[in-house]
Formats: sequence, structure tokens, C-alpha cells
Amino acid sequence: MPCTQPRAASWRPFSQLAHPLEVIRQFTPNWFAATMGTGVLALAFHQLRIPLLDSLAEGLWWLSIGLFVLFCVLYGARWVLFFDEARRIFAHSTVSMFFGTIPMGLATLLNGALVFGLARWGEAVVPWVQALWWLDVGLALLCGVAIPYLMFTRQEHSIDQMTAVWLLPVVAAEVAAASGGLLAPHLADAHRQFQVLVTSYVMWAVSLPVAFSILTILMLRMALHKLPPANMAASSWLALGPIGTGALGMLVLGSDAPAVFAASGLGSLGEVARGLGLVAGIVLWGAGLWWLLTAVLITLRYLRQGMPFNLGWWGFTFPLGVYCMATFKLAQWLGLGFFSVFAQVLVVALAMLWVLVASRTVRGAWRGELFVSPCIAMR
Repeated sequence: MPCTQPRAASWRPFSQLAHPLEVIRQFTPNWFAATMGTGVLALAFHQLRIPLLDSLAEGLWWLSIGLFVLFCVLYGARWVLFFDEARRIFAHSTVSMFFGTIPMGLATLLNGALVFGLARWGEAVVPWVQALWWLDVGLALLCGVAIPYLMFTRQEHSIDQMTAVWLLPVVAAEVAAASGGLLAPHLADAHRQFQVLVTSYVMWAVSLPVAFSILTILMLRMALHKLPPANMAASSWLALGPIGTGALGMLVLGSDAPAVFAASGLGSLGEVARGLGLVAGIVLWGAGLWWLLTAVLITLRYLRQGMPFNLGWWGFTFPLGVYCMATFKLAQWLGLGFFSVFAQVLVVALAMLWVLVASRTVRGAWRGELFVSPCIAMR
């Protein structure tokens, strides 16, 4: 057994697995959260406008692309080789939620393409980003509707077992909306800009109200049943995701609205959308601040009690990253030094968390102990 030879086993890949093929058999969508956390750190580094960090940011973007492709291959192989076990995910009340990380990971890569890809290849990258963005919209909408439907019809849930993981399939549409706001200004055709902008507003509306409904239930759950178990400690940060993404989405869409709506004969509506975007961005940012401080307090409590590492720790990164991006956007809109300084502090915290989580993930992946599919035990 590997546990009887810890020193030798630690240097052998997949020492905790019965067979290397278990990497595929046990692969779950949870891994795509790593592409989200890595991609958002790349975008946050770019906001600092430091040449050395910008080179590092592009490297992180390429890393996130490589991870996304690798994870797609592994997960696709699982469906081919272990179809009967793979399909059990639809009945699992927790792992199925992580389907939302796939379109969110793709959206993060597309956002990076509009920053690093444009600088490297020019406008030739835009049609590819546009095509993949529409794919991302479809995947996000599918997750946002299909997974809740499975919750209503096939899965077993209870309030005392609820966590913020419920947000993952719903928030994917909101992430696609923010990505659409970043894409629209790069489109040459005014009609296509209008299509992308309106679609993005719809996707934002598909996500945020449902997310706040879940957050309301989550607050009741924590008041009645206290905190989730320690293995779900990082889920306390997931609440920051829809709020930070919602703020970023409204700010980005609001900045696009005047020019895009004016080109379609709706100039006055564009100015209204700009004003609403700023107000909504500030209000949501304030709501996010409450969840950020609460998540910090909850995490400190977990640290005193002990927090076992698992892939859920990537939940520390992406929510903090999108909240950081919204803070940078507010700094640009308002010109207030507080938001700029606070955004820089958040980038430092995000980088430290990423190094911690990434290093633990690499070690766990090398040993094979992170390749665990709870769905296999289901009957």
C-alpha cells in the first residue's frame, strides 16, 4: 500500500491511485475552477500596468488555456471510457453544480484573449472570440436552467446541507454577460455590437436575481444551521462571485451603452444605461464588501478549527478576482484613490491565495489524491 512507503510514494506520480487510468475515471468538472482562478489572476495583474507583471499575466493566461484544453480532454475521455459512471453526476447534489465552472472558465479565457490575444495577433482574434462567446452563452444558459431543473426533479437537497456551491451553475450566465461587455467594443459591425450588448443584459438578468434568491436562502441556512463542514470552508467566498461579477458586468455594459445604443438610434437610452451601470456597480460593490468581510471572518474561524485541502479551495480565487476587477473599474470611473489602492491590495491577496492553492493542487494532482469522484459511490 502507498501509505506504508510514504517517502518513495511521494516521488511517484499518482501514488495514491490504484491505476493511472483512475485519473480519467475520477475526473470531475471541479478542476475547471483552476482555469477560472488562474485566468482572473492574469487579468488582475494586467490592470496594474506594470510591464514585468504584464508578461507574467500573459504567461498565466497561456497556462489557463493549457489547463482548460487538458481538462476538456480528460473529462471528454471519462464520458467515452466510463460513460455509466460519468452520467451519475446529474443525480449528485454537489458535483453537478460544478458544470458551471466550464463556461465560466471559457469566458475567462476569452476575456484574456481580448487583452493578450489582441496585443499579440491584432484584430484577427476578434472573430474567434465572438464565435466562442456565443458558444459560452449557450453553455451558460444550459447550466443555469438544466442544473436547477435537476435539483427540482432528480436530486435530493435539504436546507441544512445547502452551501454557496448552488451559485455555480447560475453565475455562469453573469460571467458571460460581463465578457460580452468586453467583446462588444471590438466588433466592427454596429448591429452585431447591439446584439451582443442586448444579449449580455439578458444574461445578466438571467443570473443575478436568481443568485440573490440563493444568497437569501443561504443566509437563512447559516443562521439556522450554522457554518458548513470544514471541507466546504472555501464555499463561503463563492457568494462574492455573483456580486462582484454583477458589479463588473453593469460597469462594463454601462460604458459600452452610449456608443452602441446611439448607433442603433437609441442614444438617450444609452445614457440612461450608463448612469444605471454606475449606480448598480457601486451598490453591488458595497454589497460585495459585506460578503468579503464576512467570508474573511468565516475563514479565520475555519483556520482555527482546521481546513482540509481540496479542489474547493479554488473558490478563494475567482470570486475575489472578479470583485478586484470591479474595484479597478470603479477606480477608473470615479477617479477615487481609495478604490485604486483597495484594488491593489486585493490583487496582492489574490496572488498569495493563488500561489497557495496552485502549489497544493500540483502536489495533490501529482500524488493523485485529488482525483476523487463522489458520483462513483452512488447507485
